[in-house]
Amino acid sequence: MKITSIKTSIKFLLFGICLTGSNVFAQTLPLTPNLIGFDTPEGETLLISSQAKNDFFPLSTQFVTQNNQAYCGVASMIMVLNSLKITAPEAPQYKPFRFFTQDNFFSNQKTKNIVSPEVVSRQGMTLDELGGLLGIYNVKVKVYHAGDTNLEEFRKLAAENLKQPNNFVIINYLRKEIGQERGGHISPLAAYNQLTDRFLIMDVSRYKYPPVWVKTADLWKAMNTVDTTSGKTRGFVFVSRE
Repeated sequence: MKITSIKTSIKFLLFGICLTGSNVFAQTLPLTPNLIGFDTPEGETLLISSQAKNDFFPLSTQFVTQNNQAYCGVASMIMVLNSLKITAPEAPQYKPFRFFTQDNFFSNQKTKNIVSPEVVSRQGMTLDELGGLLGIYNVKVKVYHAGDTNLEEFRKLAAENLKQPNNFVIINYLRKEIGQERGGHISPLAAYNQLTDRFLIMDVSRYKYPPVWVKTADLWKAMNTVDTTSGKTRGFVFVSRE
């Protein structure tokens, strides 16, 4: 396929993503120079030249905006579970079809043994809670605290993961360390560009920021920060089918 055809396809996909989110990219906060917005010519080019973008297309078809400012983890999880085609709870609005939504995710009573939706609505969730909640839905989960790994290991593991089908990466990081406002946040990764050493974050707070390409060292620094709720470092989670 010619490069021009690929670029045209990407632009149409971007247009579709914007429509799905009511064109929320138009009102997002400005980006600092160290970040590259995906909704820019440079951002598109980074995806086209990426050799590790297996997760981009499944995630883009499931891309959602978090329901409230603490539901980034829930939004990220349903994107991944729907992308993996895991059997979902009933969703009354879609009956008889089953589909993960931010409203039905906690309908499985086992979730409340880990953290309640009321607590998540107030303060979000920790990395271990993220991993525990995903594990309830019969997927294979591996939790990595940044403090237990290092920059080189993260780069290698995450880049390799993004080359594999049905194997996703969700990150937990501190926004201010990559130049954003400002607290802890959770979103999936969609691609890695080796030439520029950048990862693409599919930011679920679509009212606030577009998806961005971030330098690996900056992202690592943002994950290698302490979550005051857990007392542990943030990090990343791998999710795949059993």
